[in-house]
Amino acid sequence: MANKLLLINGDKDFAGALKTYIERQQYKVVIASTFDEVRHQLDYLSWDIIIADPFLSEDMAACLDSAKKKNSLVQLIILTQRDKLETAMDIFESSVLRYLEMPVNSKALDLALIAACKNISFNIKVSRYSETLADLHSTQDLLNQLFEEVPCYISVQDRNFRITAANKLFKQHFGSQIGEFCFEIYKHRTSQCNECPVAETFQDGKSHSTEEIVTSKFGKQYNVLTQTAPIRNEKGEITQVMEISTNITQIRQLQDHLISLGLMLGSMSHGVKGMLTALDGGVYQLETGLTQKDDDRVFKASGQIKTMADKIKNMVLEILYYAKSRELQYEETTVLTLAESVISSVKPMAKKNAVKLEVSIPKNLGKIDVDRKWMEASLVNFLENAVDACVLDRDKNDHLIKFYVKKNSRNQICFTIEDNGIGMDTETKDKMFTLFFTSKGSQGTGLGLFIAHRVIKYHGGTVEVESEQGKGSQFYICLPFRKPDNANNVEFPMANH
Repeated sequence: MANKLLLINGDKDFAGALKTYIERQQYKVVIASTFDEVRHQLDYLSWDIIIADPFLSEDMAACLDSAKKKNSLVQLIILTQRDKLETAMDIFESSVLRYLEMPVNSKALDLALIAACKNISFNIKVSRYSETLADLHSTQDLLNQLFEEVPCYISVQDRNFRITAANKLFKQHFGSQIGEFCFEIYKHRTSQCNECPVAETFQDGKSHSTEEIVTSKFGKQYNVLTQTAPIRNEKGEITQVMEISTNITQIRQLQDHLISLGLMLGSMSHGVKGMLTALDGGVYQLETGLTQKDDDRVFKASGQIKTMADKIKNMVLEILYYAKSRELQYEETTVLTLAESVISSVKPMAKKNAVKLEVSIPKNLGKIDVDRKWMEASLVNFLENAVDACVLDRDKNDHLIKFYVKKNSRNQICFTIEDNGIGMDTETKDKMFTLFFTSKGSQGTGLGLFIAHRVIKYHGGTVEVESEQGKGSQFYICLPFRKPDNANNVEFPMANH
């Protein structure tokens, strides 16, 4: 389509001849010979090229300047008398494409029009590129927003497993340390994970998934389902891998509760069977006693039936308590009694495995409110694990466990359990209170420390752990002397281990 050209000149005859010459070069030319015509053409129509005599009117310069601001892409060529050219240059300076003098040289006019057409073509391309670039920026903004706002943990890692990008949720929970190793950020490890889906994706270019337990910068643990995807360059080479982790902690907590309930029911099934057998025996003895009118047999049988019925009742109630959760059964006991009972339970195991026990329990520590059954079982669990840690250690000839009890500065009672066993790496320490996690292989169930930790937590207490591989572990268990204010609202899911 021909470019539209507005020719502004007060000499109509000259303008007509110039129009004829220009139209031969496939331009659409309109002449404006008065200032009113100029304003009309500039106000209501759009032009590609304007060839103007700026001295047609006193307001022409301002009018042309306004037209240029309105359409910055219009190509302006000044055509005026030789003695006015310098004045025109002072007025318009570099905003004009060409300055031509009248009468116009055809070659100069042709070159000016060619230059204008080239500028127009260039500006059209720039405009298209700008639109494309704007679309790309818009798309990039959308992708960035999706990356930042997606409710998953997203990180991008290079071949050295260093994080090169992370989304908002990842930064909130794990920090924004770009350039750090993923295994340090996620698991507080000092070396690459044994089974790494990112490494597998770098190797075969496929997506891999795994379920992991990760630890946030606040020390909170999450169950995550992780999937990976390769990021390739223009040559198709994998340069980075994106790792997307979905938080499934609540799902796993529900599964854990159901699984532990199933384990408890399974472990109780044999006991119930035995009780029912004993109950059948009691019923038989009762029937024969009644038949034979043997009061002594009837009395013994009724006692047996009552005992078995009470046991079955208590077991069923415990199952219901677990399914519904129950309140801790607090009672007041002396710290000395609690601690001595715990030690007496562990002594045979320690003696059998040639582990020395060093015990310090002051007699004046006062009384404490606890669910004694569960608290004793929990402390015993920590001590039994200390014995196991010593038994598994083949590098030392002598093994020792220290058990100290004392008050701390916050008026809490603290139980310190130290062993010189095998110790733990950081990952094991982070996961040790997770349901079914065990470092003992087939020898452990992964239930003991999970339940023990929950007992301490529901009593308003804390457990701190220090450990180093090959050197042993230290557990610091601190409890308030009096039950917490919200003790009546704390429900503890029971579990049999």
